[in-house]
Amino acid sequence: MEEKKGQMTVQEAGRRGGLKTSETHGEEFYSEIGSKGGRIGGPNGGQRVRKLVREGKKRV
Repeated sequence: MEEKKGQMTVQEAGRRGGLKTSETHGEEFYSEIGSKGGRIGGPNGGQRVRKLVREGKKRV
């Protein structure tokens, strides 16, 4: 295995950030931002994102 020298992976950084946010803000925070996302994205918000990702991959 490779020795780590004070650097962390993106996955590790995301996990640590999520845990810290969870400790700081609690369960209500996630519920609130989830409902905001649903209102902003609408019922087809996820489908639109999926479509944009597919189009972006075609251009590469």
